Amino acid sequence: MPVQRTLDTRVPVLIWTDDADPESLRQLKNVASLPFVFHHVAAMADVHAGIGATIGTVVATRGAVIPAAVGVDIGCGMAALKLPLEAGVLEGRLSGLRRAIEGAVPTGFDSHRHPVPAARSWAGWSRFKDLHPRVQGLRDKALCQLGTLGGGNHFIELCLDADERVWVLLHSGSRHVGNRLAELHIDSAKASVRRQGGHPPDPALSHLESGTADFDAYMRDLLWAQEYALENRRVMLDLVLKELSSHLNAGRRLTPEAEIDCHHNYAAAERHFGQDVIVTRKGAVRAGAGEMGIIPGSMGTKSFIVRGKGCVDAFDSCSHGAGRRMSRHEAKRRFTVHDLKEATRGVECRKDAGVLDEIPGAYKPIDEVIANQSDLIEVCATLKQVLCVKG
Repeated sequence: MPVQRTLDTRVPVLIWTDDADPESLRQLKNVASLPFVFHHVAAMADVHAGIGATIGTVVATRGAVIPAAVGVDIGCGMAALKLPLEAGVLEGRLSGLRRAIEGAVPTGFDSHRHPVPAARSWAGWSRFKDLHPRVQGLRDKALCQLGTLGGGNHFIELCLDADERVWVLLHSGSRHVGNRLAELHIDSAKASVRRQGGHPPDPALSHLESGTADFDAYMRDLLWAQEYALENRRVMLDLVLKELSSHLNAGRRLTPEAEIDCHHNYAAAERHFGQDVIVTRKGAVRAGAGEMGIIPGSMGTKSFIVRGKGCVDAFDSCSHGAGRRMSRHEAKRRFTVHDLKEATRGVECRKDAGVLDEIPGAYKPIDEVIANQSDLIEVCATLKQVLCVKG
């Protein structure tokens, strides 16, 4: 479905849904008012309010970058493996598999007690010394968190496609070190704008100008954190694959038939409408022509493997999920643990107050979100969760 709404601002805002709340519209107008934003702003079908900039937004800029528009979980994204297994192999084993995965992959604030071997060998450690001075004391923690899930809406799932084939889905980012780097550079952007006497419509939209030391430092740290997030997902997939191989394949290593990985909180240098720009995707996936992506629904619903169509008006992008339709606080106020159990019937997962804010009812209907972006992606596989691990 093409653009459903356009805001008439300094540069237009193109919105791929008619379900955008007033706060999201206000934030979109704020972003579009910034003088360095290029051509237009693209708001995806899952758009919802964030801090400063909406989640589900694609912004192209020239000569500047907005650290808060990337967000505090730099490189957060999705990974998926299609396995040579059929649904029957999971019969009666989901509870044990969930315990095995939870034992292999720390969740929430937890870390590995000792770094896993694959984490030690990551080439990115050679550049850690070049990062912001105030994260230098976090190297050991970052090493032990490589291969860990985190909390909130991060998850590991086993899913089945329409052919009853087994998939692994994983959602995570750059953990504490990425969060700290983001916070430091967001503060740097605010200080820089204050020194110049600037007055952005929201302090969270403070920017860093290209050609400055602060800009160069942020881009260096941003790219490192994005690589760390990618490696974090890779290490976790390896840990999950070892458990599945042990429990479902007599210890013989399973060989995935397909593997997909995509960031959805990041910035990258790209070329659009004849100009070299920095594209910031905050809760959006790159969906260039033929590029594979993952759009997850909430636990208990379904997720989608998609192929991009390369829509120029969306800056070659699509949504990153269903998108929240209410805050975590509101979800906890409105729903009960009984509601959660009903909504996740048939899924092996936590069903307690600690994950109540992740109940499917707190999110937009994933089928509507997918339908609203039919001009951006085509669905290659529809996946139904049967097991979900959350922090």
